[in-house]
Amino acid sequence: QVQLVESGGGLVQAGGSLRLSCAASERTFSRKSMGWFRQAPGKEREIVAAISWSGHGTYYANSVSGRFTISRDNVKNTVYLQMNSLKPEDTAIYYCAARPIDSPISAWYMEYDYWGQGTQVTVSS
Repeated sequence: QVQLVESGGGLVQAGGSLRLSCAASERTFSRKSMGWFRQAPGKEREIVAAISWSGHGTYYANSVSGRFTISRDNVKNTVYLQMNSLKPEDTAIYYCAARPIDSPISAWYMEYDYWGQGTQVTVSS
């Protein structure tokens, strides 16, 4: 059973930056592709970014490409999301998620097995 714990959310002004972290409890973390998703009120959950187990493969939603960076540290069992040039439309609850062992990265939330509890990101204009 994988436990994922997000941190780093908060309130920031437009143009500012935040760094989200997601700590995993399980030893097989280094073999799992990971993703960051977000869900705003009244909207469906959407992919933000994903990273392969090795860290060499990444995927970004068009809306965040060039502003956000996903990375991971397999020694610390942690995946990060650096968010720069934040916009009010980035306001949402951000979730990290894990795919099954040895699975490739995916933008489809249904292909992720484990989810964190989420962390709120609020960007004021």
